[in-house]
Amino acid sequence: MTNKALTNKTLNNKQPKDKEIVRDYFNSVGFDRWRRIYGEGDVNKVQRDIRTGHQQTIDYVLAWFKNDKNASSQTVCDAGCGTGSLSIPLAAMGAKVEASDISEKMVGEGKSRAADPENPIFSVKDLATLSGKYDTVICLDVLIHYPDRDSEAMIEHLASLAKSRLIISFAPRNPYYILLKKIGDLVPGPSKATRAYLHKESDVRRVLKKLGFTIKRKEFTATSFYFSRLIEAVRIG
Repeated sequence: MTNKALTNKTLNNKQPKDKEIVRDYFNSVGFDRWRRIYGEGDVNKVQRDIRTGHQQTIDYVLAWFKNDKNASSQTVCDAGCGTGSLSIPLAAMGAKVEASDISEKMVGEGKSRAADPENPIFSVKDLATLSGKYDTVICLDVLIHYPDRDSEAMIEHLASLAKSRLIISFAPRNPYYILLKKIGDLVPGPSKATRAYLHKESDVRRVLKKLGFTIKRKEFTATSFYFSRLIEAVRIG
């Protein structure tokens, strides 16, 4: 069995309960919460803080495309696109974007926000079903839904779709953020995601190196309630 086949098997064997929890959350109370966060309307203090942090991560990626001055020649896969907060401005820059999300409601919201019905192309898909080849594959703030036993296979699958570049973000695991997460888990609230996983940056770097990628650029976003390591990895050779 090939490495790609093994990767797909691992992703498809991801505990159905995990996948169903994520899908159900973002098609129900999670959708209502994150639509507000990703939007421009009134939100509470915590949601405003998360909005600021998430937008900073988006802005870093857009700045990389602007600095490279080649967006119009790029095909992009935005895996876990949410409501299109990255896909839509990338399309406006001239990139050809295929945006997907596990949540039907998120995809519907993205379509309603896009000015061009043909770019981005939105579809309802989970990561395991993504296929094709793209100049750049982007996956922001999705790894948090994958435990260590699945995250390596997910990164490997996304890397297999990337001709030259993979951009991912994740919540880093260190003593401070582990403590912060534990405190957050104690706060009651029906709109919180039920599962959130932190990942060691060294583990992510190890996987990328094994797959033939090197780190070109990276950024870090930290607000009171949002923290994310952003990495741009390019193929060697």
